[in-house]
Amino acid sequence: MKPRAITAIVAACLLVLLGALLGACTTSTRTTSGTAPGGAVGAEGVAGVAAQATPAPAAASCANAVASLRPPATLPAPGQMPAGTYMRTIQDRGRLVAGVSSDTLLFGFLNPLDGQIEGFDIDVLHQIAQAIFGDTNPSRFEFRAITTAERIPRLQDGSVDIVGRTFTITCDRRTQVDFSTVYFAANQRVLVRKDSPAKGIQDLGGKKVCATTGSTSIQNIAQAASKPIPVAVADFTDCLVAFQNGEVDAISTDDAILAGLKAQDPYALIVGNGFSPQPYGLGIGLNHPEFTRFVNGVLDRMRADGTWTALYNRWLAPSLGPAPAPPPAAYRD
Repeated sequence: MKPRAITAIVAACLLVLLGALLGACTTSTRTTSGTAPGGAVGAEGVAGVAAQATPAPAAASCANAVASLRPPATLPAPGQMPAGTYMRTIQDRGRLVAGVSSDTLLFGFLNPLDGQIEGFDIDVLHQIAQAIFGDTNPSRFEFRAITTAERIPRLQDGSVDIVGRTFTITCDRRTQVDFSTVYFAANQRVLVRKDSPAKGIQDLGGKKVCATTGSTSIQNIAQAASKPIPVAVADFTDCLVAFQNGEVDAISTDDAILAGLKAQDPYALIVGNGFSPQPYGLGIGLNHPEFTRFVNGVLDRMRADGTWTALYNRWLAPSLGPAPAPPPAAYRD
């Protein structure tokens, strides 16, 4: 093992261990009963028996992948969600259950100092919970650490209400789950060692390039004209360790995620232009369109009142530079 990698690997392994413990307990701000990822729906299951039995409608046409459902003109008051809606199911349960990352620095990562998951994605989800409940009591949130590949299955089996995990909107995914409007616009790039001659994905033919299983990134690596060798792993900490051990030559994923990895390795460098736009949306089950509309209303409000910019400045500006304008909303109805 290279000496420069030891400190970063120890930190990465700590995040993996803590993330695994978090996932096993399905905790964030609290430990609860109910459906664990991959488990059966219990008495306190996330969606409840009635909601789980609701048949999912057919997915909308994908003429525009990022077009979502238009929010109502006025959102219901916090703590007063309309009867029969999924928001009311969440309100009556007393907590929002979200699938998140626990190892993606800047977006969703486990702080080893206090054991809490934090980041840009996490604070966006806090805004959704606050709009439902009207307060920021930690008991209102349950964050379940999931892998990239688990995002769609956990929405489909009702283990979580919503997924906020650097989740790129695509037409294929829209046939399986619904998405909010775009709340962050990323672009796929490449992370290499500072002494690498590679200047982008075009220079990595025959080289091993890492990304996570089930991601658009690993698909794009496999389809690159330069024919790099895709290496799929469960989480980006696994990519980082493999990269630092010399087991892969590069990591390729969204530039915002790469910024978090680069912050953990002073010998790494992000190179090349973006070669695949990655618009992030919050994932929601297909059978809860009223919840998608509600979430879009919250995101609209965040764009308008400066909340989105404040969150960007808190989490992303130090690594990515000054906040751009929030991604505009697009609607299909």
